[in-house]
Amino acid sequence: MRVKTAAKINLALDVTGKLPNGYHDLESVFQTVGLYDEVEVELTNSGIELSCDVPDEFASSDPIPCDERNIAYKAAKFFFEQNGMDCGCRIHIKKGIPSQAGMGGGSTDAAAVLYCLGRMTGKTVSNSEKLGADVPFFLTGGTAYVEGIGEKITPIADYSGRILVIAKGKEGVSTAEAYRNIDSLTAPAHPETHKLVKAINSAPDTAYKYFGNLFEQAVELPEVEDIKSDMLKYCARSAVMTGSGSAVFGLFEDAAQAAVCAEKLREKGYFACVCETVAESFIVID
Repeated sequence: MRVKTAAKINLALDVTGKLPNGYHDLESVFQTVGLYDEVEVELTNSGIELSCDVPDEFASSDPIPCDERNIAYKAAKFFFEQNGMDCGCRIHIKKGIPSQAGMGGGSTDAAAVLYCLGRMTGKTVSNSEKLGADVPFFLTGGTAYVEGIGEKITPIADYSGRILVIAKGKEGVSTAEAYRNIDSLTAPAHPETHKLVKAINSAPDTAYKYFGNLFEQAVELPEVEDIKSDMLKYCARSAVMTGSGSAVFGLFEDAAQAAVCAEKLREKGYFACVCETVAESFIVID
């Protein structure tokens, strides 16, 4: 089975506390976007094999492990162990989502493996958050208010069909380092996540006014500021870093303006693409 599996952005992302186990309490609005990895899964008699096709521009910034360290491999192992199955599978991942971007590129691959194995075997798994905090969201996708460490997911009104430019520089962000910086912030300005949820539910054309990301105050990357500046210069309604970084998304009303912005960013050496917000994580290819 072969699927395209979507990336996500955080329309808003706030950290509201730290738990005794070291994890952080989050408040966020997650949104799947039309930027995809392609994942192929084939059932075999035994063992798990993983291969990856990674564009040079992604591999140079963050080498993606193509072995048992990969979360997609862990997802297959998790599925078979939880269901008491002694078969195996071959997994091939073709990366289209930049790594170290804050877009859930690894978690969406893991969700795709669980989805494909479930479709092929008729079995399911629980507690997928054990693989990664974003994995449960990708099993549904769309637009959702997310709390806790990412496991409390409340679907909200559909925000699909919005035009975006997504861009990323060469700099990556260590999630662990980003959270350490969050912990050391004094009197940070928190995003108005609840106002964003209300706007998406009742006045979606105004929602962009409440986009925001606390991590922008903790992660200081010149490329992020440069990309945001260019997006606003080329008519983005809002431009915000996603996740703990370092990709940036800009919301546009006009597809032609978005295309011009993406081209200008590519001319400066950034990864940049035009896409839309989408209502589901997976597109089945065959």
